[in-house]
Amino acid sequence: QVHLVESGGGLVQAGGSLRLSCEASGSIWSVATWAWYRQAPGAQRERVAVVFSDSRTSYELSVKDRFTISRDNSKNTVSLQMNGLKPEDTGVYYCNADILRRRSTFQENFWGQGTQVTVSS
Repeated sequence: QVHLVESGGGLVQAGGSLRLSCEASGSIWSVATWAWYRQAPGAQRERVAVVFSDSRTSYELSVKDRFTISRDNSKNTVSLQMNGLKPEDTGVYYCNADILRRRSTFQENFWGQGTQVTVSS
């Protein structure tokens, strides 16, 4: 019923930039918290950025000052601007959201399908 779809992944050289986007669709009343996670090959999934309802943000230390998360409440979208990319940023990036559905009284957590980001050295 509720679906998150990421876009914007691809192959980029070290030092380059990419902008990821994610759109939520379906029976949505509101999105509370948006987050981006990534999973490198052979590694655990980690949260890299989060933006709360009041637009305050938090970042994983390794991406701080390089990545920027932002949200558009009118479009139910979130973006991740990634600058100064490094090979260690390579992985599958997933968007994640806490969403209140229409006619619901509780928030539910949803995941996108993931988009591949590859940074070459």
